[in-house]
Amino acid sequence: MEMFCKSSEKGNLEEAVRGLRDPKLILMMVHDGKFEAHVEELEKLFPGVPSIGITGMGYTGRVTENGVIITAFTGNVSAAAGVLETVSAKPARNIGRLISDLGKVRPGNDNTALIDFCSGNDACVVSTLEGVVKKHHLAHMGATSETGDVSANGRVYRDSAAYALIKNDNGKVRSYKENIYVPREGVRLLASKTDKKKYYIGELNGRPAKQVYMELTDLKGGDIGNQTFSNPLGRINGEDISIVSLKGTEGNGITCYRQVNDSDILTILELKDPMEVARQTIDQIHADFRKVSAIFSVNCVFRYLLMSERGEFQNYVAGLDGVASSCGVIGYGEHIDAQFANQTMTCVVFE
Repeated sequence: MEMFCKSSEKGNLEEAVRGLRDPKLILMMVHDGKFEAHVEELEKLFPGVPSIGITGMGYTGRVTENGVIITAFTGNVSAAAGVLETVSAKPARNIGRLISDLGKVRPGNDNTALIDFCSGNDACVVSTLEGVVKKHHLAHMGATSETGDVSANGRVYRDSAAYALIKNDNGKVRSYKENIYVPREGVRLLASKTDKKKYYIGELNGRPAKQVYMELTDLKGGDIGNQTFSNPLGRINGEDISIVSLKGTEGNGITCYRQVNDSDILTILELKDPMEVARQTIDQIHADFRKVSAIFSVNCVFRYLLMSERGEFQNYVAGLDGVASSCGVIGYGEHIDAQFANQTMTCVVFE
């Protein structure tokens, strides 16, 4: 299999697809305010080819902050694309579409990826996908749209999750999660008085959440939302940590960018050297694969802002591109193996 990656900072779709031949699946990232027009044009240029799209910045070995990016899979690939609609209220209503498409692709063990582009309501989406992901041993990753717009097969949707299935007929596929934060030793925080709809935490260990967080981070004043770049919360699930980005405060509580439930166990996270973590990820990929054909990834917008401020993000994406053909999207939420995370890089790697 091969992966085609090309961008047009002018937002010229014909430029972005120049040289693309016989695509089996197309992914499109748009950040120029012309999403609907690009979706319609893409369908005219490649009628009937499965496709999904998302609004947001992206990268193809270098960052494209404006314009359009095309990623396409060619060669020995089996693919399908579709959409789950009304995910805020009835996320499982259209799951039969995904199951039907799985029947067309016929996934084997460890050779098929599921990529989703989501309008929002991520927790509902990943919970809906969990049974399918586990049953069919899918490598799953996904991203949340910047504006809430996604597309599938030539149509634009809101309150939906567009999905693509890609079976690598030449080898295996594996998903990875990269976390540039580590838990502070000895800190365990029991969440209570939460509000799922508002992504709100009222108390930590029985005390006002705002006060507890400020004490643990020595934050005397200022913006808790900005402190998330250095010290997000982490939700502990066995040996796994899912990052919870902080949005701000409400009264004596904290608002977040993902749901926290009563009795969840949280911790304070601390920033590691992002480029050292990236080297470890690349080393792991090399250890797991004899040969890498392609990497498709999503980086959280908070990672992008943090690493750009440190002057590292361009070198980061160039490092991925040095492993194999690589491209991805700057997301506003990240999915990995039917879990929802913040401030994370997730990717699927193709042999």
